[in-house]
Amino acid sequence: MHIDHIALYVNNLEQAKDFFITYFSAEANGGYHNPNTGFRSYFLTFSGGCRLELMQRPNMDNAEKTPVRTGYIHLAFSVGSKEAVDVLTDRLRRDGYKTVSGPRTTGDNYYESCVAGIEDNLIEITI
Repeated sequence: MHIDHIALYVNNLEQAKDFFITYFSAEANGGYHNPNTGFRSYFLTFSGGCRLELMQRPNMDNAEKTPVRTGYIHLAFSVGSKEAVDVLTDRLRRDGYKTVSGPRTTGDNYYESCVAGIEDNLIEITI
């Protein structure tokens, strides 16, 4: 058994899709639209086969994303090396995304950073 995909509701579907394509080399499908409900989505595929479904629909609740709460907290991307963590974190920072932590070695010996990515969803970047 394996996880097939993770889904994330976003307000700006095109901007979110472009974020993951630009910074994490995702490949997007052609998209889906249900004209009856206004629901739209894209499936993004990353190297290694992991998929993320980005979804949008009218009248969504846009609750504040506090960093310590129940539920899903972040998506983590392994970029292969300490140097790659540093480079991508710096690129995101220069492009206006807030670095929440790191790059640093954590107490459990992970080298990582955490960035508030698209629509303040937390993205962890690790080796």
